[in-house]
Amino acid sequence: MRKWFAYGGIAASVVLVAFGAGAIAIGASGYNEVRDDIAAQKITATPDAKELSGGKLTPGQRINTGADAKAFAEVMQHHALAATDGKVYAEMGRFLTPGGKDTDDEALAAKTPEGQPVENGARNLWVTETALTTALNTAFFAERVALFSIVMGAALLLTGIGFFVLTLGGALGYVTIPKLAHRNDTASAAT
Repeated sequence: MRKWFAYGGIAASVVLVAFGAGAIAIGASGYNEVRDDIAAQKITATPDAKELSGGKLTPGQRINTGADAKAFAEVMQHHALAATDGKVYAEMGRFLTPGGKDTDDEALAAKTPEGQPVENGARNLWVTETALTTALNTAFFAERVALFSIVMGAALLLTGIGFFVLTLGGALGYVTIPKLAHRNDTASAAT
């Protein structure tokens, strides 16, 4: 029976080592892919990036990592809020009136020369900014997931190696441990 436990321990070790190595490889590949994809966008920090990111970015800095992308998303959101007078998407009307106020009523909207209602450019800017910052924040998240995969892979790898050492090292009773000599506590004190 011990023989089957030993085979099971070895098999579990091999599986854990294989999954660990696979997770590390996939995590490293994902980590590099995220960074390559961010760098390919050739994004550079704006002149006010240092103050708006709390010092995480410097003006003109290339955005190359997930952390940089997250910091730049915060800068972009600040710029969008400045452009919309602090209003978010749901607070703005879909169209603009002839006086420049926003409205959702198409009848009150100013008309283009073609007779179409004039869209609210600030609202459209918010939609674009939201799409871009979502992509940047997703890059940050993807980079963190890749790091988690690497760490979990290392844990699985070490666990598999540990199981292997325990299995081969005698955890199943293959190695005999010498018994300590039994001490006689009842010996006479007069000796």
